[in-house]
Amino acid sequence: MPDSIPNVQLRAWRNAQQLTRAEFAERINRTPVGIKERLAVDEERIRRWEAGEVSWPRAPFRLALTQATGLQPEDLGFSPTKRGNGNSRLIEAHVMPVDALRAEADLYGTMELAQQLQASDVGTGTLEALAEAVDLLCRAYPVVPATTLRDRTQKRLAQVTRLLSGRITLDQHRELLVITGWLTALLGCVHYDLGEREEAETARQAAYEMGRQVGHGELMGWAHEMSAWFALVEGRYEDVVTAARQGQALAGQSSAQVQLTLQEARGLARIGDRREADKALSRGADILAKLPIPENPDHHFVFDHAKWVFYAATAYTWLEDNDRAEEHALETIQMHTRPDGTSNAPMRVADAHIDLGIVHARRGDLDAAVEQGMAAFDIERKSLTDLVNRAGDLDRVLRQRYRREGLANDFHERYAAARQALTACRPDLLD
Repeated sequence: MPDSIPNVQLRAWRNAQQLTRAEFAERINRTPVGIKERLAVDEERIRRWEAGEVSWPRAPFRLALTQATGLQPEDLGFSPTKRGNGNSRLIEAHVMPVDALRAEADLYGTMELAQQLQASDVGTGTLEALAEAVDLLCRAYPVVPATTLRDRTQKRLAQVTRLLSGRITLDQHRELLVITGWLTALLGCVHYDLGEREEAETARQAAYEMGRQVGHGELMGWAHEMSAWFALVEGRYEDVVTAARQGQALAGQSSAQVQLTLQEARGLARIGDRREADKALSRGADILAKLPIPENPDHHFVFDHAKWVFYAATAYTWLEDNDRAEEHALETIQMHTRPDGTSNAPMRVADAHIDLGIVHARRGDLDAAVEQGMAAFDIERKSLTDLVNRAGDLDRVLRQRYRREGLANDFHERYAAARQALTACRPDLLD
């Protein structure tokens, strides 16, 4: 493993300001970095930065450094292309989602971190590495097979659980509970994608409880969002609205609040409340406009403009606002299709094809409707649960309008086969 290269620029800046490491840490801790993460910079972290043991701090620390010094991280000697020691191995800030799982494995493949995970004390490097690992796993969600992500997330949870039973401070205990909460929430989402309903609900409740214990409103908000999502898939539309509104009361101004508002809009659209659904969509857009542009929009627990467009497309489809549904579905496909034709968000793109299929069916174009529906099935989607649920929307429209047409029957057979595969492990989805 290469030796660390000291960060002489950072040390020179601190010396020029006549600050001790403790004073520099205090200045950084006073910077506003948002509600998602409370910074805890101390003399040891400053020492590690100056020693070059951390080449590229995590995003909240980079933002705080810029606010505290008036300089960009690169101007302070940090670089997203250098590497430090083993337990702080750099994961580039803009790593592609498809590489996120490999990066997470690389992070845990170092001997230094493995030794720390077996120790009774939790070092700063361990907590930073764990937080980075959680980010990478959450960013892998859109493109990594659900079984792979489930197994990897369970493995990380087991490691964090061992740390929680060791000798740690109160602040370390809180930080580990937050890390555990995010991992558990992600695990619940993956369980649900795999049709493991009971396990998903258990994980959701556990994530909420961890958020409650540490007063983490956004984490509790996401737990309510999961409840709203489960209810939406299972056709309990009043419960969608209830869970979404309960979560909004806890989430604060965050990505969770935006997604909860859009889930409320989708629940309202399902029960045909056009006026309130439109209000929720507009309210979600207003909240989103107040949030900073996310550094990693592929993160599952981050909401950005692209996700708003995706949610709006389905809400407008259910409201039978065909023109706006088509506009937003086409934009979703365009935003998430790479030049080579592959997708960086296959679940969203598949949903958008279903939305377009429904719009075409309503307009009397059976060929285009079935073509879009088949395209949804052809995408290497990661969640069969959602796909079957949405494909059922299109199948109902086709059977109502084109029951005797061969193309409509072809799609119904494709849908029925997928539904049979899902209900083998999800009997609760049977009529």
